[in-house]
Amino acid sequence: MLKVLVADDDATLRLSVTSALLAAGDFQVEEAVNGQDAIDKFKAGSFQVVLLDVDMPQKTGLEALKEIKEEDPSAIVLIMTAYANVNDAVHAVKEGAFDYLSKPVKEERLLTLVRKAIEAHSLISRVAASAPEMSAAERPMIGRTGQMQKVFHIIHRLSKVDTPVLVRGPSGTGKELVAQAIHHNSSFKEGKFVAINCSAIPENLFESELFGHEKGSFTGADQRKIGKFQFAEGGTLFLDEVGDMPLLMQVKLLRVLQEKLFTPIGSNREIQTHVRIIAATNRPLEEMIQKGEFREDLYYRLNVMPIFLPPLKDRREDLGQLIDLFVNKFNRVQSKKIQGPSPDALNVLKKYDWPGNIRELENVIEHAFILEESSQIQLSSLPEKILMKTGIDLNSLPEPKASQTTASSLKTQTSMENSVEDVMDIETDSDLVRIPEGDLDFNKHKEAFEKEFIVKALKMFKGRINQTALHANIPKKTLLRKIEKYGIVAKDYAD
Repeated sequence: MLKVLVADDDATLRLSVTSALLAAGDFQVEEAVNGQDAIDKFKAGSFQVVLLDVDMPQKTGLEALKEIKEEDPSAIVLIMTAYANVNDAVHAVKEGAFDYLSKPVKEERLLTLVRKAIEAHSLISRVAASAPEMSAAERPMIGRTGQMQKVFHIIHRLSKVDTPVLVRGPSGTGKELVAQAIHHNSSFKEGKFVAINCSAIPENLFESELFGHEKGSFTGADQRKIGKFQFAEGGTLFLDEVGDMPLLMQVKLLRVLQEKLFTPIGSNREIQTHVRIIAATNRPLEEMIQKGEFREDLYYRLNVMPIFLPPLKDRREDLGQLIDLFVNKFNRVQSKKIQGPSPDALNVLKKYDWPGNIRELENVIEHAFILEESSQIQLSSLPEKILMKTGIDLNSLPEPKASQTTASSLKTQTSMENSVEDVMDIETDSDLVRIPEGDLDFNKHKEAFEKEFIVKALKMFKGRINQTALHANIPKKTLLRKIEKYGIVAKDYAD
Protein backbone atom coordinates (compact mmCIF):
# COMPACT_ATOMS: atom_id res chain seq x y z
CA MET A 1 0.00 0.00 0.00
CA LEU A 2 1.29 3.47 -0.92
CA LYS A 3 1.33 6.01 1.89
CA VAL A 4 -0.14 9.46 1.23
CA LEU A 5 -0.13 12.47 3.58
CA VAL A 6 -3.03 14.91 3.11
CA ALA A 7 -2.51 18.35 4.71
CA ASP A 8 -5.31 20.96 4.80
CA ASP A 9 -6.89 23.00 7.56
CA ASP A 10 -10.32 22.43 5.99
CA ALA A 11 -11.69 19.24 7.58
CA THR A 12 -14.33 18.81 4.86
CA LEU A 13 -11.77 18.89 2.07
CA ARG A 14 -9.46 16.53 3.99
CA LEU A 15 -12.34 14.07 4.35
CA SER A 16 -13.21 14.33 0.65
CA VAL A 17 -9.62 13.72 -0.53
CA THR A 18 -8.99 10.95 2.01
CA SER A 19 -12.23 9.15 1.12
CA ALA A 20 -11.40 9.23 -2.61
CA LEU A 21 -7.93 7.79 -2.00
CA LEU A 22 -9.15 5.08 0.35
CA ALA A 23 -11.96 4.10 -2.03
CA ALA A 24 -9.37 3.48 -4.76
CA GLY A 25 -7.96 0.70 -2.58
CA ASP A 26 -4.31 1.44 -3.37
CA PHE A 27 -3.47 3.93 -0.67
CA GLN A 28 -2.93 4.28 3.04
CA VAL A 29 -3.76 7.86 4.09
CA GLU A 30 -2.75 10.02 7.03
CA GLU A 31 -3.98 13.57 7.64
CA ALA A 32 -2.33 16.79 8.87
CA VAL A 33 -4.27 19.88 9.99
CA ASN A 34 -1.69 22.58 9.16
CA GLY A 35 1.71 23.18 7.59
CA GLN A 36 3.76 22.47 10.70
CA ASP A 37 1.76 19.33 11.42
CA ALA A 38 2.49 18.17 7.85
CA ILE A 39 6.24 18.73 8.33
CA ASP A 40 6.29 16.87 11.65
CA LYS A 41 4.32 13.90 10.33
CA PHE A 42 6.44 13.70 7.18
CA LYS A 43 9.64 13.55 9.24
CA ALA A 44 8.14 10.91 11.52
CA GLY A 45 6.67 8.70 8.78
CA SER A 46 7.49 7.44 5.31
CA PHE A 47 5.20 8.82 2.61
CA GLN A 48 5.35 8.34 -1.17
CA VAL A 49 3.11 11.38 -1.86
CA VAL A 50 2.25 14.54 0.08
CA LEU A 51 -0.78 16.72 -0.77
CA LEU A 52 -0.42 20.26 0.63
CA ASP A 53 -2.94 23.08 0.69
CA VAL A 54 -1.32 26.42 -0.19
CA ASP A 55 -3.04 28.49 2.49
CA MET A 56 -2.64 26.88 5.93
CA PRO A 57 -2.02 28.24 9.46
CA GLN A 58 1.32 28.05 11.31
CA LYS A 59 3.16 27.36 8.09
CA THR A 60 1.90 27.75 4.53
CA GLY A 61 2.00 25.01 1.93
CA LEU A 62 4.99 26.70 0.24
CA GLU A 63 6.91 26.81 3.53
CA ALA A 64 6.04 23.19 4.23
CA LEU A 65 7.11 22.25 0.69
CA LYS A 66 10.52 23.81 1.23
CA GLU A 67 11.15 21.96 4.50
CA ILE A 68 9.86 18.64 3.15
CA LYS A 69 12.16 18.93 0.13
CA GLU A 70 15.10 19.75 2.38
CA GLU A 71 14.27 16.68 4.45
CA ASP A 72 13.89 14.44 1.39
CA PRO A 73 14.52 15.87 -2.12
CA SER A 74 12.89 12.77 -3.64
CA ALA A 75 9.51 13.43 -1.97
CA ILE A 76 6.60 13.80 -4.39
CA VAL A 77 4.52 16.83 -3.38
CA LEU A 78 1.20 17.92 -4.93
CA ILE A 79 -0.19 21.36 -4.17
CA MET A 80 -3.94 21.95 -3.66
CA THR A 81 -5.15 25.49 -4.25
CA ALA A 82 -8.20 27.63 -4.92
CA TYR A 83 -8.38 29.15 -8.39
CA ALA A 84 -7.46 32.60 -7.01
CA ASN A 85 -4.12 31.24 -5.75
CA VAL A 86 -3.09 29.43 -8.92
CA ASN A 87 0.00 31.65 -9.22
CA ASP A 88 1.19 30.32 -5.87
CA ALA A 89 0.73 26.78 -7.14
CA VAL A 90 2.74 27.52 -10.30
CA HIS A 91 5.46 28.98 -8.10
CA ALA A 92 5.36 25.82 -5.97
CA VAL A 93 5.89 23.66 -9.06
CA LYS A 94 8.97 25.72 -9.90
CA GLU A 95 10.19 25.11 -6.35
CA GLY A 96 9.94 21.34 -6.71
CA ALA A 97 6.25 20.40 -6.36
CA PHE A 98 5.27 17.71 -8.85
CA ASP A 99 2.01 19.42 -9.91
CA TYR A 100 -1.05 21.14 -8.48
CA LEU A 101 -4.77 20.46 -8.07
CA SER A 102 -7.41 23.18 -8.29
CA LYS A 103 -10.22 23.24 -5.73
CA PRO A 104 -12.78 21.85 -5.61
CA VAL A 105 -10.71 18.69 -6.07
CA LYS A 106 -12.23 16.28 -8.59
CA GLU A 107 -11.80 12.62 -7.70
CA GLU A 108 -10.78 11.48 -11.20
CA ARG A 109 -8.15 14.23 -11.52
CA LEU A 110 -6.88 13.49 -8.00
CA LEU A 111 -6.35 9.77 -8.62
CA THR A 112 -4.81 10.33 -12.06
CA LEU A 113 -2.32 12.85 -10.73
CA VAL A 114 -1.39 10.81 -7.66
CA ARG A 115 -0.75 7.70 -9.78
CA LYS A 116 1.30 9.75 -12.24
CA ALA A 117 3.33 11.12 -9.33
CA ILE A 118 3.91 7.58 -8.02
CA GLU A 119 5.13 6.52 -11.47
CA ALA A 120 7.59 9.43 -11.53
CA HIS A 121 8.77 8.52 -8.03
CA SER A 122 9.31 4.95 -9.18
CA LEU A 123 11.50 6.17 -12.04
CA ILE A 124 13.67 8.11 -9.63
CA SER A 125 13.99 5.07 -7.39
CA ARG A 126 15.10 2.97 -10.35
CA VAL A 127 17.93 5.45 -10.94
CA ALA A 128 19.56 3.64 -8.00
CA ALA A 129 20.82 1.41 -10.80
CA SER A 130 22.72 4.30 -12.37
CA ALA A 131 23.34 6.83 -9.60
CA PRO A 132 26.68 8.70 -9.50
CA GLU A 133 29.00 7.87 -6.62
CA MET A 134 28.79 10.35 -3.76
CA SER A 135 29.80 10.56 -0.09
CA ALA A 136 27.85 8.58 2.49
CA ALA A 137 24.80 10.08 4.12
CA GLU A 138 23.57 9.99 7.70
CA ARG A 139 20.71 7.66 6.83
CA PRO A 140 22.08 4.67 4.89
CA MET A 141 19.00 3.21 3.17
CA ILE A 142 18.03 2.88 -0.46
CA GLY A 143 16.60 6.13 -1.72
CA ARG A 144 18.07 7.98 1.27
CA THR A 145 21.77 7.18 1.02
CA GLY A 146 24.29 9.87 0.20
CA GLN A 147 24.54 8.43 -3.30
CA MET A 148 20.81 8.50 -3.90
CA GLN A 149 20.27 11.80 -2.10
CA LYS A 150 22.71 13.39 -4.53
CA VAL A 151 20.87 11.94 -7.52
CA PHE A 152 17.54 13.14 -6.13
CA HIS A 153 19.09 16.53 -5.53
CA ILE A 154 20.35 16.76 -9.13
CA ILE A 155 16.97 15.73 -10.56
CA HIS A 156 15.20 18.13 -8.20
CA ARG A 157 17.42 20.98 -9.40
CA LEU A 158 17.07 20.04 -13.06
CA SER A 159 13.28 20.04 -12.71
CA LYS A 160 13.40 23.80 -12.24
CA VAL A 161 15.36 24.62 -15.41
CA ASP A 162 15.39 23.67 -19.08
CA THR A 163 19.17 23.72 -19.57
CA PRO A 164 20.78 20.88 -21.54
CA VAL A 165 22.13 17.93 -19.57
CA LEU A 166 25.12 15.72 -20.40
CA VAL A 167 25.07 12.22 -18.88
CA ARG A 168 28.44 10.50 -18.99
CA GLY A 169 29.58 7.01 -18.13
CA PRO A 170 30.54 3.61 -19.59
CA SER A 171 28.09 1.56 -21.63
CA GLY A 172 25.53 -0.27 -19.55
CA THR A 173 25.53 2.13 -16.57
CA GLY A 174 21.98 3.37 -17.17
CA LYS A 175 22.35 6.74 -18.90
CA GLU A 176 18.96 6.57 -20.64
CA LEU A 177 17.30 5.65 -17.35
CA VAL A 178 18.69 8.85 -15.80
CA ALA A 179 17.43 10.85 -18.79
CA GLN A 180 13.92 9.40 -18.37
CA ALA A 181 13.90 10.24 -14.66
CA ILE A 182 14.93 13.84 -15.41
CA HIS A 183 12.20 14.13 -18.04
CA HIS A 184 9.41 12.69 -15.88
CA ASN A 185 10.25 15.03 -13.00
CA SER A 186 10.65 18.24 -14.99
CA SER A 187 8.31 20.81 -16.49
CA PHE A 188 8.57 18.84 -19.78
CA LYS A 189 6.94 15.73 -18.30
CA GLU A 190 3.64 16.29 -20.15
CA GLY A 191 5.48 16.01 -23.48
CA LYS A 192 7.09 13.02 -25.18
CA PHE A 193 10.42 11.44 -24.29
CA VAL A 194 12.08 10.76 -27.65
CA ALA A 195 15.37 8.83 -27.77
CA ILE A 196 17.71 8.72 -30.73
CA ASN A 197 20.96 6.76 -30.99
CA CYS A 198 23.47 8.95 -32.83
CA SER A 199 25.77 6.01 -33.56
CA ALA A 200 23.03 4.12 -35.42
CA ILE A 201 22.15 6.79 -38.03
CA PRO A 202 23.97 6.97 -41.40
CA GLU A 203 25.65 10.36 -41.83
CA ASN A 204 23.67 11.21 -44.98
CA LEU A 205 20.36 10.69 -43.13
CA PHE A 206 21.24 12.49 -39.92
CA GLU A 207 19.83 15.90 -40.80
CA SER A 208 16.56 14.44 -42.05
CA GLU A 209 16.24 12.31 -38.91
CA LEU A 210 16.60 15.31 -36.60
CA PHE A 211 14.95 18.11 -38.59
CA GLY A 212 12.75 16.35 -41.17
CA HIS A 213 12.46 17.07 -44.89
CA GLU A 214 9.98 18.26 -47.50
CA LYS A 215 8.66 16.06 -50.29
CA GLY A 216 11.05 16.01 -53.24
CA SER A 217 13.89 17.66 -51.34
CA PHE A 218 16.27 14.84 -52.33
CA THR A 219 16.22 11.54 -54.22
CA GLY A 220 13.91 9.16 -52.44
CA ALA A 221 12.06 11.86 -50.50
CA ASP A 222 8.65 10.86 -51.87
CA GLN A 223 6.75 12.39 -48.94
CA ARG A 224 7.16 14.98 -46.23
CA LYS A 225 8.79 13.73 -43.01
CA ILE A 226 8.60 15.15 -39.49
CA GLY A 227 11.97 15.16 -37.72
CA LYS A 228 12.64 14.19 -34.12
CA PHE A 229 12.75 17.83 -32.97
CA GLN A 230 9.19 18.40 -34.16
CA PHE A 231 8.04 15.03 -32.87
CA ALA A 232 9.42 15.79 -29.39
CA GLU A 233 7.98 19.34 -29.26
CA GLY A 234 7.18 20.26 -25.67
CA GLY A 235 9.05 17.21 -24.38
CA THR A 236 12.58 15.84 -24.13
CA LEU A 237 14.93 14.74 -26.92
CA PHE A 238 17.54 12.26 -25.68
CA LEU A 239 20.65 12.15 -27.89
CA ASP A 240 22.40 8.92 -26.95
CA GLU A 241 26.06 8.51 -28.00
CA VAL A 242 26.27 12.18 -28.96
CA GLY A 243 30.03 11.76 -29.35
CA ASP A 244 29.31 9.85 -32.60
CA MET A 245 27.45 12.77 -34.17
CA PRO A 246 29.08 14.00 -37.44
CA LEU A 247 30.80 17.43 -37.25
CA LEU A 248 28.38 19.05 -39.71
CA MET A 249 25.44 17.99 -37.57
CA GLN A 250 27.21 19.24 -34.45
CA VAL A 251 27.18 22.73 -36.00
CA LYS A 252 23.47 22.50 -36.76
CA LEU A 253 22.64 21.13 -33.31
CA LEU A 254 24.55 24.02 -31.73
CA ARG A 255 22.43 26.49 -33.69
CA VAL A 256 19.23 24.84 -32.45
CA LEU A 257 20.48 24.99 -28.86
CA GLN A 258 21.37 28.68 -29.20
CA GLU A 259 18.51 30.04 -31.30
CA LYS A 260 15.72 27.46 -30.70
CA LEU A 261 15.17 27.36 -34.48
CA PHE A 262 15.72 24.75 -37.20
CA THR A 263 14.96 24.36 -40.90
CA PRO A 264 13.77 21.06 -42.46
CA ILE A 265 15.66 19.90 -45.55
CA GLY A 266 14.18 21.45 -48.70
CA SER A 267 12.18 24.06 -46.77
CA ASN A 268 12.61 27.82 -46.68
CA ARG A 269 10.78 28.21 -43.37
CA GLU A 270 12.30 28.18 -39.92
CA ILE A 271 10.51 26.28 -37.18
CA GLN A 272 10.71 27.32 -33.56
CA THR A 273 11.32 24.52 -31.08
CA HIS A 274 10.72 24.09 -27.36
CA VAL A 275 12.49 20.84 -26.53
CA ARG A 276 14.68 19.82 -23.58
CA ILE A 277 17.96 18.29 -24.77
CA ILE A 278 19.62 15.54 -22.76
CA ALA A 279 22.75 14.07 -24.31
CA ALA A 280 24.76 11.02 -23.26
CA THR A 281 28.11 9.59 -24.19
CA ASN A 282 30.70 7.06 -23.08
CA ARG A 283 33.43 8.70 -25.16
CA PRO A 284 36.22 11.04 -23.92
CA LEU A 285 34.88 14.29 -25.39
CA GLU A 286 37.82 16.33 -24.09
CA GLU A 287 40.27 14.17 -26.07
CA MET A 288 37.98 14.33 -29.11
CA ILE A 289 38.03 18.14 -28.94
CA GLN A 290 41.84 18.10 -29.04
CA LYS A 291 41.72 15.86 -32.13
CA GLY A 292 39.10 18.05 -33.85
CA GLU A 293 36.45 15.31 -33.67
CA PHE A 294 34.03 17.19 -31.40
CA ARG A 295 33.23 20.90 -31.35
CA GLU A 296 34.36 22.70 -28.23
CA ASP A 297 31.49 25.22 -28.38
CA LEU A 298 28.93 22.39 -28.52
CA TYR A 299 30.68 20.64 -25.64
CA TYR A 300 30.32 23.68 -23.38
CA ARG A 301 26.73 24.17 -24.47
CA LEU A 302 25.81 20.59 -23.56
CA ASN A 303 27.97 20.38 -20.47
CA VAL A 304 25.99 22.94 -18.44
CA MET A 305 24.84 20.24 -16.01
CA PRO A 306 26.93 17.04 -16.30
CA ILE A 307 26.09 13.81 -14.48
CA PHE A 308 28.82 11.20 -14.17
CA LEU A 309 27.88 7.52 -13.79
CA PRO A 310 30.67 5.26 -12.49
CA PRO A 311 31.23 1.68 -13.65
CA LEU A 312 29.57 -1.01 -11.56
CA LYS A 313 32.93 -2.31 -10.32
CA ASP A 314 33.31 0.96 -8.38
CA ARG A 315 29.90 0.53 -6.71
CA ARG A 316 30.07 -2.99 -5.29
CA GLU A 317 28.14 -1.91 -2.21
CA ASP A 318 25.07 -1.51 -4.45
CA LEU A 319 25.21 -5.01 -5.88
CA GLY A 320 22.90 -6.57 -3.28
CA GLN A 321 20.12 -4.06 -3.99
CA LEU A 322 20.58 -4.27 -7.76
CA ILE A 323 20.48 -8.06 -7.67
CA ASP A 324 17.25 -7.91 -5.64
CA LEU A 325 15.82 -5.54 -8.26
CA PHE A 326 16.50 -7.98 -11.11
CA VAL A 327 15.48 -11.06 -9.11
CA ASN A 328 12.09 -9.45 -8.46
CA LYS A 329 11.80 -8.53 -12.14
CA PHE A 330 12.49 -12.03 -13.46
CA ASN A 331 10.32 -13.65 -10.77
CA ARG A 332 7.45 -11.65 -12.28
CA VAL A 333 8.44 -12.27 -15.89
CA GLN A 334 9.08 -16.00 -15.51
CA SER A 335 6.50 -16.69 -12.77
CA LYS A 336 9.13 -18.08 -10.41
CA LYS A 337 9.77 -17.67 -6.68
CA ILE A 338 13.56 -17.53 -6.51
CA GLN A 339 14.64 -15.81 -3.30
CA GLY A 340 18.00 -14.55 -4.60
CA PRO A 341 21.56 -15.84 -4.87
CA SER A 342 23.06 -18.33 -2.42
CA PRO A 343 25.89 -16.95 -0.22
CA ASP A 344 28.50 -18.57 -2.51
CA ALA A 345 26.87 -17.19 -5.65
CA LEU A 346 26.55 -13.72 -4.12
CA ASN A 347 30.22 -13.79 -3.17
CA VAL A 348 31.17 -14.58 -6.78
CA LEU A 349 28.91 -11.81 -8.12
CA LYS A 350 30.59 -9.33 -5.77
CA LYS A 351 34.10 -10.43 -6.80
CA TYR A 352 33.45 -10.09 -10.54
CA ASP A 353 34.52 -6.81 -12.23
CA TRP A 354 31.39 -6.34 -14.42
CA PRO A 355 32.91 -4.88 -17.61
CA GLY A 356 29.38 -4.74 -19.07
CA ASN A 357 28.11 -2.89 -15.98
CA ILE A 358 24.43 -3.03 -14.95
CA ARG A 359 23.30 -4.30 -18.34
CA GLU A 360 25.61 -7.30 -17.91
CA LEU A 361 24.35 -7.89 -14.35
CA GLU A 362 20.76 -8.02 -15.60
CA ASN A 363 21.78 -10.45 -18.33
CA VAL A 364 23.54 -12.71 -15.81
CA ILE A 365 20.52 -12.83 -13.49
CA GLU A 366 18.24 -13.66 -16.43
CA HIS A 367 20.69 -16.39 -17.50
CA ALA A 368 20.63 -17.84 -13.98
CA PHE A 369 16.81 -17.82 -13.91
CA ILE A 370 16.72 -19.94 -17.06
CA LEU A 371 18.97 -22.61 -15.55
CA GLU A 372 18.02 -22.49 -11.88
CA GLU A 373 15.57 -25.08 -10.57
CA SER A 374 15.89 -24.49 -6.83
CA SER A 375 14.68 -21.60 -4.69
CA GLN A 376 18.07 -19.86 -4.80
CA ILE A 377 20.52 -18.99 -7.57
CA GLN A 378 23.37 -21.48 -7.19
CA LEU A 379 26.94 -21.24 -8.50
CA SER A 380 26.12 -23.83 -11.18
CA SER A 381 23.54 -21.46 -12.71
CA LEU A 382 26.01 -18.61 -13.25
CA PRO A 383 27.78 -18.22 -16.61
CA GLU A 384 31.07 -20.09 -16.87
CA LYS A 385 32.89 -16.89 -17.82
CA ILE A 386 32.09 -15.35 -14.44
CA LEU A 387 33.00 -18.52 -12.55
CA MET A 388 36.34 -18.82 -14.32
CA LYS A 389 37.16 -15.11 -13.93
CA THR A 390 36.56 -15.36 -10.18
CA GLY A 391 38.67 -18.50 -9.75
CA ILE A 392 35.91 -21.11 -9.31
CA ASP A 393 36.85 -24.72 -10.16
CA LEU A 394 34.04 -25.92 -12.42
CA ASN A 395 34.60 -29.54 -11.39
CA SER A 396 33.92 -28.62 -7.76
CA LEU A 397 30.41 -27.34 -8.41
CA PRO A 398 27.59 -29.22 -6.66
CA GLU A 399 25.18 -31.10 -8.86
CA PRO A 400 22.01 -29.02 -9.37
CA LYS A 401 18.71 -30.35 -8.10
CA ALA A 402 16.84 -31.91 -10.98
CA SER A 403 13.40 -30.64 -11.89
CA GLN A 404 10.48 -32.97 -12.49
CA THR A 405 11.01 -32.68 -16.22
CA THR A 406 14.72 -33.45 -15.94
CA ALA A 407 14.08 -36.34 -13.55
CA SER A 408 11.56 -37.78 -15.97
CA SER A 409 14.04 -37.47 -18.83
CA LEU A 410 16.76 -39.15 -16.76
CA LYS A 411 14.35 -41.96 -15.88
CA THR A 412 13.59 -42.46 -19.56
CA GLN A 413 17.31 -42.41 -20.34
CA THR A 414 17.93 -45.06 -17.66
CA SER A 415 15.14 -47.19 -19.09
CA MET A 416 16.75 -46.92 -22.50
CA GLU A 417 20.14 -47.87 -21.06
CA ASN A 418 18.62 -50.94 -19.39
CA SER A 419 17.33 -52.18 -22.72
CA VAL A 420 20.55 -51.45 -24.63
CA GLU A 421 21.38 -55.19 -24.83
CA ASP A 422 18.41 -55.53 -27.13
CA VAL A 423 19.86 -52.99 -29.54
CA MET A 424 22.49 -54.15 -31.99
CA ASP A 425 23.27 -50.79 -33.65
CA ILE A 426 23.13 -47.25 -32.14
CA GLU A 427 23.15 -44.68 -34.94
CA THR A 428 24.03 -40.93 -34.73
CA ASP A 429 24.12 -38.31 -37.48
CA SER A 430 27.39 -39.54 -38.95
CA ASP A 431 28.86 -42.20 -36.64
CA LEU A 432 27.84 -45.67 -35.47
CA VAL A 433 28.45 -47.21 -32.07
CA ARG A 434 28.42 -50.75 -33.39
CA ILE A 435 27.97 -53.74 -31.09
CA PRO A 436 29.51 -56.89 -32.59
CA GLU A 437 27.59 -60.15 -32.30
CA GLY A 438 28.30 -61.81 -28.98
CA ASP A 439 29.93 -58.70 -27.46
CA LEU A 440 27.25 -57.72 -24.97
CA ASP A 441 29.35 -55.88 -22.38
CA PHE A 442 26.79 -53.26 -21.18
CA ASN A 443 29.23 -50.94 -19.40
CA LYS A 444 31.66 -50.91 -22.31
CA HIS A 445 29.06 -49.91 -24.88
CA LYS A 446 27.26 -47.51 -22.53
CA GLU A 447 30.51 -45.52 -22.15
CA ALA A 448 31.01 -45.43 -25.91
CA PHE A 449 27.50 -44.11 -26.35
CA GLU A 450 27.94 -41.52 -23.57
CA LYS A 451 31.14 -40.17 -25.09
CA GLU A 452 29.68 -39.88 -28.57
CA PHE A 453 26.46 -38.35 -27.24
CA ILE A 454 28.38 -35.68 -25.28
CA VAL A 455 30.58 -34.84 -28.26
CA LYS A 456 27.52 -34.47 -30.47
CA ALA A 457 25.80 -32.24 -27.91
CA LEU A 458 28.89 -30.05 -27.45
CA LYS A 459 29.14 -29.64 -31.21
CA MET A 460 25.49 -28.62 -31.38
CA PHE A 461 25.89 -25.99 -28.65
CA LYS A 462 29.36 -24.84 -29.73
CA GLY A 463 31.16 -26.07 -26.64
CA ARG A 464 29.01 -24.12 -24.17
CA ILE A 465 28.73 -26.22 -21.03
CA ASN A 466 25.63 -24.54 -19.54
CA GLN A 467 23.64 -24.72 -22.78
CA THR A 468 24.68 -28.35 -23.37
CA ALA A 469 23.67 -29.35 -19.84
CA LEU A 470 20.33 -27.53 -20.13
CA HIS A 471 19.22 -28.84 -23.52
CA ALA A 472 20.69 -32.34 -23.25
CA ASN A 473 19.04 -32.88 -19.84
CA ILE A 474 22.36 -33.70 -18.16
CA PRO A 475 23.08 -32.29 -14.70
CA LYS A 476 25.99 -29.89 -15.15
CA LYS A 477 28.21 -31.60 -12.60
CA THR A 478 27.59 -34.94 -14.30
CA LEU A 479 28.45 -33.45 -17.69
CA LEU A 480 31.71 -31.97 -16.38
CA ARG A 481 32.64 -35.27 -14.74
CA LYS A 482 32.00 -37.21 -17.98
CA ILE A 483 33.97 -34.65 -20.02
CA GLU A 484 36.94 -35.17 -17.71
CA LYS A 485 36.51 -38.95 -17.73
CA TYR A 486 36.55 -39.23 -21.52
CA GLY A 487 39.24 -36.57 -22.07
CA ILE A 488 36.89 -34.32 -24.04
CA VAL A 489 37.94 -30.66 -24.50
CA ALA A 490 34.76 -28.53 -24.74
CA LYS A 491 36.65 -25.57 -26.25
CA ASP A 492 37.45 -27.67 -29.33
CA TYR A 493 33.79 -27.35 -30.34
CA ALA A 494 33.44 -23.58 -29.85
CA ASP A 495 33.18 -21.20 -32.80
